[in-house]
Order: sequence, then structure tokens, then C-alpha cells
Amino acid sequence: MALFEVTEAAEAAGEMQYYDNIMDTIGDTPLVRLNSVVSDLPCTILAKVEFFNPGGSVKDRIGPAIIEDAEQRGLLRHGGTIVEATSGNTGVGLAIAAAARGYRCIFVMPDKMSQEKIQLLRAFGARVVVTPTAVEPEDPRSYYSVARRLVEETPNAVLANQYHNPVNPQAHFETTGPEIWRQTAGQITHFVAGMGTGGTISGTGRYLKNQNPHVQVIGVDPVGSILYELHRSGRVVKAESYKTEGIGEDFLPSTTDLSVIDTIVQVDDRESLLMTRRLVREEGIFCGASSGSAVQGAIKYARKHLLGPEDVMVVILPDSGSRYLSKVFNDDWMRENGFLERAWIDFRAVDIQAAKGEDRLITASPTDLMSDVVSAMKTYNISQLPVVDGEGRLVGIVREIDLLKHMLLSGHRHEPNETIASIVDRGVTVVQPNTPLETLMGIFSHHRAVIVVSQDKVQGIITHIDMLDFLATRMGSDEA
Repeated sequence: MALFEVTEAAEAAGEMQYYDNIMDTIGDTPLVRLNSVVSDLPCTILAKVEFFNPGGSVKDRIGPAIIEDAEQRGLLRHGGTIVEATSGNTGVGLAIAAAARGYRCIFVMPDKMSQEKIQLLRAFGARVVVTPTAVEPEDPRSYYSVARRLVEETPNAVLANQYHNPVNPQAHFETTGPEIWRQTAGQITHFVAGMGTGGTISGTGRYLKNQNPHVQVIGVDPVGSILYELHRSGRVVKAESYKTEGIGEDFLPSTTDLSVIDTIVQVDDRESLLMTRRLVREEGIFCGASSGSAVQGAIKYARKHLLGPEDVMVVILPDSGSRYLSKVFNDDWMRENGFLERAWIDFRAVDIQAAKGEDRLITASPTDLMSDVVSAMKTYNISQLPVVDGEGRLVGIVREIDLLKHMLLSGHRHEPNETIASIVDRGVTVVQPNTPLETLMGIFSHHRAVIVVSQDKVQGIITHIDMLDFLATRMGSDEA
């Protein structure tokens, strides 16, 4: 790196700190802990936020490496042209390096990609060729085939070939893997990444397993892609269409090393896109749709495998949400594609709370007697209570079913002064009063209740039946 180390001596001497060129700013992206969207999980989930790279994505890491390798092998000469089949992000990574080194670029993209990506590549002076999505890889109209043809037709041109170029995973072995290992002080137990070319997960996963063979490497694949079934059974199935960009494939890239990957989790478009919107609204992380896929996959895995407080999971967030404003962050597009119901728009947790018409919130304390809590549940006809401390801060939740199981526990002597402290569930899901209805719908696919909290104080509880009542009322008023 050309950046001078910032020290007191350097500051005192008035020395400048700067990079020699934009490529020197690639890498060392931060890890950010996820909170709201994983509030019910006891493990630590850290997001590796790759849109901090200068080109806004994880693919910035492979662009310069691919070009340098082509130069060293004599495949790319001064004034040459770089051609690539890309969903957009690799094109930007290549375009940055090409601009710094004086090369031209031609990028071939399938037509399902966002206009923002096409315009971004053209801003770098690249030529962009758009091809149909719904064709087989061997079809002469596919973006792979068109890219190969353009290389043959263009003098002094080279195909970057991210799907079969070993430089792709090697770049992650040399940069992404060591960064994560260093940033987690070697405490990482699980690594999660979406799968496209497979370079990120293969290179990073291989490095992490070299450091600790027990690190679990988890791939995330969209429903419609072939990689999940190929890894699970070895069978090649026919690919189907899906909306999430940048991950999933209809063939197996040679840059994907399935032997490095322990598990692949499937996610569908709906849950991926809704999680993307949650990450922005609840975590303040303005990321793209494949980031939502990766986080959703990580949560599914963590729940299924019961990850605990000792587990540290790192999830790659590949790019920024600025490239998807016309899609995942466009309510009209989301509704037109069946991912967002009209009834969800503009309603929030506070609206559901208000619709319940409750005068006061019924809570319990960890020191309350079990008999008193049972009596309260019977009096108010409720099956669960938020548990708070003396200052109204959330401790957890106590449920009717947990009380029943405890009462029936064999070999346990029940005393009249027994409190609920031992059966309080502290893994309760927490939302803010302004949490959107669409977010709550995603949460309620896995949970039966959430606690509404504002400034550390419990404001209310929303259950499955509360949601059903609210939606039924809204549908009735809409029809009227």
C-alpha cells in the first residue's frame, strides 16, 4: 500500500497521507455486526461490507488481479480491449483497473440486470452489449457465447473469463480470507457467501479452512439455480428463472470448488428481496439483493443448526443498494412481481399496536411467582407476557406452553414461592415501533410473537393473531 501510516510523528512532520491510485484503496472492508434482523439468534453474525470498495462491490478485488495476470502472460498488450460476460459488478472492477492502465472494455450483460448497472459501466466509457436471459449457456445468444464471439472479432482483445479464471478465487484467497481471519482474531466459526462464479466462497473458504479446518463454509443459492441440487445430490437439474441478480448459475463454473463448501442453503426471491429492504431500514446497511440472499441464508442455517453464543458467523454483502433503486427499492416493481402486497405499504408496528385498542400493557417480572403469572394470563386471556426489569427494560418473554411444560416436569419439586426466572425466554424477537408491516410479515414466517421496544423500554407485544386481525380488517375496509 502507498498510504503512509498515520502516526503522531508523521502528523508532527506534516507528511501527507495518500494512495498512489484508486486500486490501492481496494480491500480492508469493515465487518459490521448485525443486530435487529438477527435479534432472536444468540450467535454473533458479522457482515463483511464489500460496497466500501471503490467500485462498490466485492468484484473490485478480482478486476486488477485478472488484468495483471493477462499482462504477465502476454495476453493483453498496450491499447488492448478487455471483454467480459458480467452481471455488472465484475465489469466495474475491471473498468477501474482498465481506466488506470489505459485499456478499453466491452461488457456483455443479460437483460434481467438493472439499468443502474448498465449506466454505471457506460460511465466508465465501456461498451455494453445486452443479451437475452432465458437461453441456455451454449446458445449463441447467451451472454457467455456473445462475449467469446466478441473476443474473436476484436483485435488485441482478451476474455477476462471470471467463470473459469483461477485468478478469481486466488484473489480472494490472498485478500478476503486473510482480512476476515485477522478481523475476527481467528474466532470465526462459519463463513457465508452467495454463489455465482464461486470465486469468493471458494478462495475465501479455502484460506479459512487452511487456518482452521473446523470453519464451516456455507453457500447461498437462489431457487432456480442449479448449484444447490448439484452439491446436494450430484445431479444437474434444469435452471429456472429468478429475479435476484449476481448469484446462482445454470452451469458449474470451474472457479467453484464444491469440495470447500460444507453446506448450500436455498433462498427464494421473495425472502431475499424483503431481507434486503430490512437490512436498509433496520440496520442502515444500503446493500443489494444478493446481500439480502446471503443474510437470509445465514439466518436459515443458524436457526437450523442452533448456533450459540460461542459461534461467530461472517456473511459477505457483495454490493450496494444504489444499483437496485429501480427494482428491490421500487415499491411498484416489487408489487408487479408479486413480492410486496399493497396492504403492506405505509403500515408499521405502531399501527398494529394501536389497532388492538389496549389501554395498558400487561407485563411480568422475573421475580413474579408462577402462580401469579398463570392467574394474569387467565384474567387477561393471553398466552404470553413480556418480562421486564424494574425500569421497564426487556428481559425476555414467558409463554403459557413453557409454564405448562415446567409444571409437568418430572422429578422437579414445585414450591409455592417458585418464580418464572428459570423459564424466561431471552431470545425474543424485538422490533421498533416504526418497523414496516412488510418486515413483520417476514419475521412472522418464523416466529409467533415480537416485542415492540423504543429507547430500551417495552411498548407492546404483537402476536400472530394480532397480525391476522389487522390484515383482515384492512382487507375488509379495502373491499368496502
